[in-house]
Amino acid sequence: MIPLKRRRTFAAGLLLSALLWAGGTPSRAQAEIPREYQIKALFLFNFAQFVQWPPLAFSKPDGPFRIGILGEDPFDDFLDETVKGEKVDGHPLVVERYENPGDVKDCQILFISRSESGHLEDILAGLKDKNILTVGDGEGFLKSGGIIRFVTEENKIHFRINLEAAKRVNLTISSKVLRLAQIVGPGED
Repeated sequence: MIPLKRRRTFAAGLLLSALLWAGGTPSRAQAEIPREYQIKALFLFNFAQFVQWPPLAFSKPDGPFRIGILGEDPFDDFLDETVKGEKVDGHPLVVERYENPGDVKDCQILFISRSESGHLEDILAGLKDKNILTVGDGEGFLKSGGIIRFVTEENKIHFRINLEAAKRVNLTISSKVLRLAQIVGPGED
């Protein structure tokens, strides 16, 4: 069962997402990046709270919870500010940026930028045995083996989940997240 604090945080994150998308007043950091990526950053933060990783997904029991960005960073420092001072199950949240897939080691969530679409299949094949929640927003992301893909339809951000890919790497996604998603099967996007 998910603690009340986590449920409230998730609900608050979704509400904030809606407000940002609807046209709230942007701060300096928000004005520098598209609202689309502000919302996606909030979703990444919420995914950290509503997905369960096996204990071996962390190099140390008290090690940091890493949200990685592979390729060009569309979030600027908005994602860093979003997770600053936050913890997930006692693990402090940190954001790391990677230029090469080989640099991804102790990462729990990995956002794979569209800049990496040319070799997406190779990247995901290299991560297939790791307990990493892979997230992207490019065409073909789920077909290539990714777990969560952001999709924009009618000016709203939705996400699709390849549940089989999540199970393959021993990740359990909360029903609260699954209710908001479109579940797709292998080979779908």
